[in-house]
Amino acid sequence: MREQDGWPEHAEFMDGLALSGFIVLGGPLGEDDTRFMHACVAENEASARERFDDDPWTPGMLEIESVERWTILLESLESAVSD
Repeated sequence: MREQDGWPEHAEFMDGLALSGFIVLGGPLGEDDTRFMHACVAENEASARERFDDDPWTPGMLEIESVERWTILLESLESAVSD
């Protein structure tokens, strides 16, 4: 994925979303790196989609497949990060 056109601009954009607290987790799914999942903090689907509108890879290289509400009932990131 790092060899694709516009990678530096896309990476900078995504890093900004993470630094702002919008993306809290993200990365490729499976072994072929063709699908990704991002856990985001947003009021609703429309506001989540809007945040990605300025991504240099949207539209064309990055297409949002779905936006799902997620209620987190278990959390243990401290232990995962400290290992």
